[in-house]
Amino acid sequence: MKREDYYRWAERAARWGAEYLSTVENRPVRAQTAPGEIAAMLPWAPPELPEDMEAIFADFERIVPDGMTHWQHPRFFAYFPASAAPASMVAENLTAVMAAQCMLWQTSPAATEIETRMVDWMRQALGLPEGFQGVIQDTATAANLCAVLTMRERALNWRGIDAGMTGEKRLRIYASPETHSSIDKSIRIAGIGQRNLVKVLTDGSGALDPGALRTAIADDRAAGFLPAGVVLCIGGTSVGASDRLRPAIEVAREFDLYVHVDAAWAGSAMICPELRGLWEGVENADSIVFNPHKWLGAQFDCSIQFLADPEPQVRTLGIRPEYLETLGQSEITNYSEWTIPLGRRFRALKLWFLLRAHGLEDLRQRIRDHIAWSEEAAAAIASMDGFRLMTNCRLSLFTFQYAPDGEDADGATERLLRAVNDDGRIYLTHTIHEGRFVIRFQVGQFDCRREDVQMAVDVLRELAAGINPCARNER
Repeated sequence: MKREDYYRWAERAARWGAEYLSTVENRPVRAQTAPGEIAAMLPWAPPELPEDMEAIFADFERIVPDGMTHWQHPRFFAYFPASAAPASMVAENLTAVMAAQCMLWQTSPAATEIETRMVDWMRQALGLPEGFQGVIQDTATAANLCAVLTMRERALNWRGIDAGMTGEKRLRIYASPETHSSIDKSIRIAGIGQRNLVKVLTDGSGALDPGALRTAIADDRAAGFLPAGVVLCIGGTSVGASDRLRPAIEVAREFDLYVHVDAAWAGSAMICPELRGLWEGVENADSIVFNPHKWLGAQFDCSIQFLADPEPQVRTLGIRPEYLETLGQSEITNYSEWTIPLGRRFRALKLWFLLRAHGLEDLRQRIRDHIAWSEEAAAAIASMDGFRLMTNCRLSLFTFQYAPDGEDADGATERLLRAVNDDGRIYLTHTIHEGRFVIRFQVGQFDCRREDVQMAVDVLRELAAGINPCARNER
């Protein structure tokens, strides 16, 4: 394809996209394909000669849409959403056209300076105090790894980046069992080792117990270990559990430990002032991460890490060989020194478009609606025969089981989940909570409506009757 053909095919892609967005709710939410089915439709070898764009686009339409799970579907109630508002999509198209590598200020001044401003806009939106700075990462996993590496080097007085870990005391990181698996992965990648991630006891709500944290740290010190940091969680992925930040951070401060708060999903809800009690004390953290691409409508990927003081992380990750210097600008901000990759995308542009196109009040109302509709759905499900809530709404997330009389609840719940996702009208996922197989129900897709949530309840009622002969007879 020649550059002069770009307009034609960009226009064609935009028309396809508009049609897709206007009809996506008519598709099954989850891909209804078997493993290997898509690969079987592709040639075994790459083409030796150019192919016509007409053929390429036709194959896209024939193969790809039906092989996708549709994350922009209004009845996507699985995992957490990866929502994309149309304004964000437009910005992402412009980013793709410019195809800039935004690793340094001099390679993309607008990208760097808009990023600085967008991070501060979000700091204000979330009610964080002045002084917090930040950087846009790809995902919370990357931010979590950056925080763990910073904990490691701070505890070692930055000896690890030079001499390695040999001969050092065994480091220890503390977190609750409700933290995301990316924390476990970060501990492994950082060379600290899985056995040195201490999962601290939690209370009945799933929050880390500050007294148990204090005991664990003191015991490790007495045993000759080197405590390095604490990871706290707001809105855990499994059931939405949150740690009580203020008392936990106070314990960490007693031992001079670095504190990172993972609020990947729930952090977006903090644009609503009435919800900020959930992370009371967050202003005392060293590092905080949340994902605008989950609940605010920013096109994936877009994760913001706030830092009370960037210096420890930059000292851990920053490296500036001569060929990356900007002549005459030794003190300029280069965000590649705040993150692991050197290469960086222009992620701030979609935040700029999104925040201006919607404004904070529209985004707040969407989150408030999602929470209210989730509470309605939880109450409706709890009232249905054979259903029982396992965890109440944490923001817009709750869990439930299908437990008809005389049947194993785990088995019946799993059968119901399979029936739901084979049916295609809605999409739900599961977790294990306190040893039980439960279904997660999370409302958060950007264009979700109240009637979509109500339909999900109706689908659950209908399919439960279909897999339970007793329920069918009762009807």
